[in-house]
Amino acid sequence: MLLAAAAVAFGGWYALFILPTQWLKVERITRPLGLNVTMLQLSDLHVEQLRIKPERIARLIRAEKPDYIMVTGDFTQKEAQLPMLRRYLEVLRGSGVPVFAVLGNHDYQLRKVGRLVKLLEQCGVRLLRNEHVPLDRFELIGIDDYGSGKSRIGPAFAGVSAELPRIVITHDPNVVLQLEERYDYLLAGHLHGKQVNIPFFFRLRPMGKLPAMGIYKGLHTNRYGTYYISKGLGQTKYNIRLFVRSEATVHRL
Repeated sequence: MLLAAAAVAFGGWYALFILPTQWLKVERITRPLGLNVTMLQLSDLHVEQLRIKPERIARLIRAEKPDYIMVTGDFTQKEAQLPMLRRYLEVLRGSGVPVFAVLGNHDYQLRKVGRLVKLLEQCGVRLLRNEHVPLDRFELIGIDDYGSGKSRIGPAFAGVSAELPRIVITHDPNVVLQLEERYDYLLAGHLHGKQVNIPFFFRLRPMGKLPAMGIYKGLHTNRYGTYYISKGLGQTKYNIRLFVRSEATVHRL
């Protein structure tokens, strides 16, 4: 009976806390921007604790056939995990899809963030650090991590076309509270959809004004534009999720 009880307890713990880290949910968002563009957003890989294998990401890319892949920060905070990160980046490069990215707060905890930047460059990832790049039918703007004090909104938007749609990628969505530039769509991550979805989570672990307002996942709009907050692929601190599955997001714009 003790063994049976232990097995039931383990099964319950696994189903509640571990399975959501492995059970990838593909969210699908459609916004009528008229671009006829599909973007695959991957956020918060945290490869040191990522339970989604590179092969699963490869199958997702083949199935969705995105025009662009956007990685919204937090690759890893451990230099020892850069070889593991390379496995995921090689999958992205092998897809032949253009990949753009920004850095997150955990990336800036690396002792030598330059090693990560160099790896991204080697694997064909276009890193945007408070800058923009004109793409087919829209401007892509990358704002560096707000929580790390790296965001520079002015330089990021300097010279951006007033006529073309503006798509923004960033890590910490709290930056929208400081962003007073028009944008058509913004992609962010960082908040993991709470990761452990219990009441008052952001009182126990404050992560900025936005989640304190009850905004920590999904689609939202303010006076300057519409933004989406991904629940992310990986985990931080503890390799568990509670009532929140890992997420990749397909945006049809």
